[in-house]
Amino acid sequence: MNQPFHSIYFQISKKMEKHSVELMRYALAIVYIWFGTLKLIGMSPAGELVEKTVFWFKPEIFIPALGFVEVCIGIGFLFKKLIPVTIIILLLHMAATFFPLFILPKICFDSFPYCPTLVGQYIIKNLVLISGAFCVAAKYNYQYYAVLKN
Repeated sequence: MNQPFHSIYFQISKKMEKHSVELMRYALAIVYIWFGTLKLIGMSPAGELVEKTVFWFKPEIFIPALGFVEVCIGIGFLFKKLIPVTIIILLLHMAATFFPLFILPKICFDSFPYCPTLVGQYIIKNLVLISGAFCVAAKYNYQYYAVLKN
């Protein structure tokens, strides 16, 4: 029984190796376009959190602007030549998404720092998005460099 399992797993893992970064690129695009669009149309469940975090900006202007940037990040993942710039914008965006952990710790944690609320978990999951972006960046960094070099 062990041998067939390993054989099947090996075959699947070869496919994963071949397609995983592309799947990650599309997944990041979908998440960013989807969440950004929700902000653009005023339906984001994160709207209140953004409003409380960036209280010095008018939310009716800032939240749609943030949504626009998120949609642009998502679209950037769909075009391979835009990935290096997209990654930089994503990292700046992601740095800002961690602000509530420090600015609004009572909203983000039941017990700081080890018991995050649902809001805190929503923010902490961004580590996965950052890691996925790094995987995509690593693959397309070489291709982008080759284009610049020629």
